[in-house]
Amino acid sequence: MDIRNNILETIGHTPLIRLNKVTRDLPCTVLAKTEYFNPGNSIKDRMALKMVEVAESDGRLKPGGTIIECTSGNTGMGLALAAVVKGYKCIFTTTDKQSKEKIDILKALGAEVIVCPTNVEPEDPRSYYSIARRLAKEIPNSFHSNQYDNLANRLAHYETTGPEIWDQTDGKITHLVVATGTGGTLTGTAKFLKEKNPDIQVWAMDPFGSLLTKYFRTGEADMNEVHPYITEGIGEDFVPQNYDMQYVDVFEQVTDKDAAIMARRIAREEGLFCGYSAGTALQGMLQLKDLLKKEHLVVVILADHGSRYVGKVYNDQWMIERGFLDVKTFKDLVAGRGASRLISLAPDQTVAEAFELMQKYNVENLPVLQNGDLLGAISESGLFARMMNNGLDIKNKKITEVLEKPYPVISFDTPLERLSSLITRENGAVLAKDDSGNYHIVTKYDVIQALGS
Repeated sequence: MDIRNNILETIGHTPLIRLNKVTRDLPCTVLAKTEYFNPGNSIKDRMALKMVEVAESDGRLKPGGTIIECTSGNTGMGLALAAVVKGYKCIFTTTDKQSKEKIDILKALGAEVIVCPTNVEPEDPRSYYSIARRLAKEIPNSFHSNQYDNLANRLAHYETTGPEIWDQTDGKITHLVVATGTGGTLTGTAKFLKEKNPDIQVWAMDPFGSLLTKYFRTGEADMNEVHPYITEGIGEDFVPQNYDMQYVDVFEQVTDKDAAIMARRIAREEGLFCGYSAGTALQGMLQLKDLLKKEHLVVVILADHGSRYVGKVYNDQWMIERGFLDVKTFKDLVAGRGASRLISLAPDQTVAEAFELMQKYNVENLPVLQNGDLLGAISESGLFARMMNNGLDIKNKKITEVLEKPYPVISFDTPLERLSSLITRENGAVLAKDDSGNYHIVTKYDVIQALGS
């Protein structure tokens, strides 16, 4: 029987999966090391368990102790799994830019989570680094795992990730691509692979706003390079001790937007539902595609799972609000059909006048306004239903007698995808006001035409 004694025994041995569509224009083979197959859905399970095991062996972590860590979420997940199995408590500090999903998952495993501000320097007492250090001093029988400077981090990847990739590629790997943060995955994996074959190229991918790229190129930790960025789990505003730059050949930076768009492409084109940093890794590799040749075998590490980012990268509205998606909006539909006045009715007009306007302007939906205020609506389908139920002689009725509920009023910048869900059989149109306070209307036919263009 193939039975594991606990969840920790399922860590590692993640699959290599060939990328086919996102990389179709490349001359070489690109394989994804899909680390979300780990039980905590990220590569951080490997080093989290290793840090715990090393701390147990040297006496820093004792029975009944408390594990304390500053984490973007994934390391905390790995530590929490270890704590559940081994009987420890967990307190994690994290930043306010991390996804709600990550925080909720940590709490689900029994951890206490303290959310700290992102845009402060590492030594600021409010930073998640500083608060973790302070708690470790104040809480008896606690262990601050400190993934940034704990060399068990990179040791985990030297012992597991590197050997797995070497064996899975039969030693034919030519390039390793890693979106890097603490430096553990990058350094540990690269060290093992370069000991096997010094010619293997190691490419590190970094978000703009991190100082790691400039540090690699100049040896200077320049705080002027540091500015807020949205990408989670990678990049740093200091240089963790896990880095050993002698094993790295290239550092490349990727924008938040390009990384987010690429993550979504990987999901839609390859069926690999991975996280934000995976987009950074693959986008960075594509930015360096001119360095790749037919005989190359590239392994890109996809560090975590897309479920961590359903409220962000995989949420259209979140992407639109940050300018990451180029989409058509209500405003675009109105502009595309040219300037035209809104055809509307007043409440004291008759159904006969409504029919006349519908025929004259070839429209099915008419808002009803009084002194610029929206009172309701009249639709061709609604009038037809009344004729079937109440007889054909309704032409002389006032609009107020057949008034339907008003159409929804939305933002002028509402995206096309949202319009598609607002316009239904019962609700044939939506309205929005421009900057001058004038109403405009979009109907299902406007949406159909836009989708087909």
